[in-house]
Amino acid sequence: MNDWVTIAILGKPRGNKGEVLAISLSDSPGRLESLERAFLFRGEDDLGERAIEKAWFHDARLVLKFSGIDSISEAETLQGLEVRVPLAERAPLEPGAVYVSDVIGCDLVDQASGKILGQVTGWEDAGPQSLMEIDGDWLVPFTPGLCKRVDVPGRKIVVELPEGLRELNAK
Repeated sequence: MNDWVTIAILGKPRGNKGEVLAISLSDSPGRLESLERAFLFRGEDDLGERAIEKAWFHDARLVLKFSGIDSISEAETLQGLEVRVPLAERAPLEPGAVYVSDVIGCDLVDQASGKILGQVTGWEDAGPQSLMEIDGDWLVPFTPGLCKRVDVPGRKIVVELPEGLRELNAK
């Protein structure tokens, strides 16, 4: 699983030529429309590589057409599958940005004491502000004001938290 990134989940057939609706999990605009191939998975079972003939939006819904899938009945077999790409082929990031998947599992470290405050176990998008879930118990805003250094290779995020933040938002 760690060698792959899920970028879409396949839904119902659309039309009668083997096209399927998909839910995009990518934040990168145009990512799926420019994709030429992907790997299909059912759970952890790798069903192999598929060429993507075309990807487009219709009525604000993503539609994918895979090579060799040319009928409604063939498209129905794809429903619920995950569309993945190798980790090394993730969309490039802007400088200073990080992938959420890289942040999950990082230790949260207090800048002043060096003490580990917990581990990032989840992520919540809260409008313009994203929140890191710590130990499944409390939330920390993912902002430069609080997160002083993000060290993905070192698996830690150094923070300077205001007094009482943990108690204020414990679940």
